[in-house]
Amino acid sequence: MPLSRKLVTAAVLPAVVVGGLLVSATSASANVAVTQVSSDPFTDAQAQHRTEVEPDTFAFGSTIVSAFQVGRVSGGGSSDIGFATSTDGGATWTQGFLPATTANTGGPCGQISDAAVAFDAKHNVWLISSLGVNCPSGTPVFTSRSTDGGKTFGNPVTTATGSLDKNWIVCDNTTSSPFFGNCYTQYDITSSGDSIRMKTSSDGGLTWGPARAPSGTHTGLGGQPVVQPNGTVVVPYLSLNDQIRSFRSTTGGASWTSTVQVAAISHHDAAGGLREEALPTAEIDSAGTVYVAWSDCRFRSGCPSNDIVLSKSANGTTWTSPARIPIDATTSTVDHFVPGIGVDPSTSGTSARIGLTYYFYPAANCTASTCQLDVGFTSSTNGGTSWSTASQVAGPMNLSWIPNTSQGRMFGDYISTSVRPGGNAYPVVPIASAPSGSTFTMGMFAPTGGLSLTGGARRSADTPAPQNTTAHSVVTAF
Repeated sequence: MPLSRKLVTAAVLPAVVVGGLLVSATSASANVAVTQVSSDPFTDAQAQHRTEVEPDTFAFGSTIVSAFQVGRVSGGGSSDIGFATSTDGGATWTQGFLPATTANTGGPCGQISDAAVAFDAKHNVWLISSLGVNCPSGTPVFTSRSTDGGKTFGNPVTTATGSLDKNWIVCDNTTSSPFFGNCYTQYDITSSGDSIRMKTSSDGGLTWGPARAPSGTHTGLGGQPVVQPNGTVVVPYLSLNDQIRSFRSTTGGASWTSTVQVAAISHHDAAGGLREEALPTAEIDSAGTVYVAWSDCRFRSGCPSNDIVLSKSANGTTWTSPARIPIDATTSTVDHFVPGIGVDPSTSGTSARIGLTYYFYPAANCTASTCQLDVGFTSSTNGGTSWSTASQVAGPMNLSWIPNTSQGRMFGDYISTSVRPGGNAYPVVPIASAPSGSTFTMGMFAPTGGLSLTGGARRSADTPAPQNTTAHSVVTAF
């Protein structure tokens, strides 16, 4: 059985005791109370402890499940995948760790990475997809299943084998859909130039069908599949030629279309040696509109820093031009990156409620020793037409407080936000404070009680600005 521990709710102070741990989660400049929902318990010498990075979340009913890397290893992956579950709408949380993954938990792999969460309503099972690293079978995709509401997870099912990366998972939870109960896993094959593949399960993740590719030859990574109410699966992803593209299936995963362009990317690489990428974050509303956001500098002359931009589609084949989310003025010094978007699944169209969490530097032109890393949040209650004034959830954090990797300091290649129907937004985010000696102090936190989706009058009338950028290289790593 995986280790499990109850963590209590606490308000943010300069130093607070949460779950028996002394943490210094935020500075006085943050204005949101947070609760620590997980911490790294491992002691294996390969990893940088105490660290937790790269969370995903999913909410269904009163249950919220997040999954993330625990004990980040510099060369790739982590000591294990952790999870944090709330069964009371975010009021309290229990943490646990996946069994039979790495040697830390009796598993076959050296490390594990890339956690993503889904819920299958037909089979009443929670699923965590992960990527094994340094396993006997290479870098396989696993699926861990929970049949007790996300409180514990069983030994992983092998979903796909090979040299794989950047997996994601979603399930069709619309009872009227012809493919209700299908779950879909996306990944790319690094040994084949990041060729994209999809697999389908119709039995709650116990078994998976054959690997299928979009029509034609398409490469990329970071796909985030979403499912429309009619059963159509739409998969936005980052291509290797600096584009956000998408493809879809109308056959329950039996076949996949060729890809279409959502938008070309203009991206400013974050300063200070921080590991970050223009990976898309995707969600869907109750009518089937797909929302895709990513970090992009197109609205800032000369590309000195990124905004978060948003594109929408009703069918997965035609997309709106990217709109700038107006967190601050295009003349500001702020650099925004690694967004996690959430949409209230009970709303749609001009009444769609959207929450957006992101990381940012107040001053884009900084160095490894001067960059200050923060977490922000903004919301819309009219489908993204206008937005609230942003709030600072956490920070500032020094880059030396977060683990290092072969591709720079890392809090995660992606984050996530989940919005409860009619309720608040629940991102789970990594927050760090100053290390204690050689040991980090970086765990997973959720905003206490969630974040209200208030919306606001902040609109963007910007048009893309002239750019002077070079080709942006896509990171392919776990």
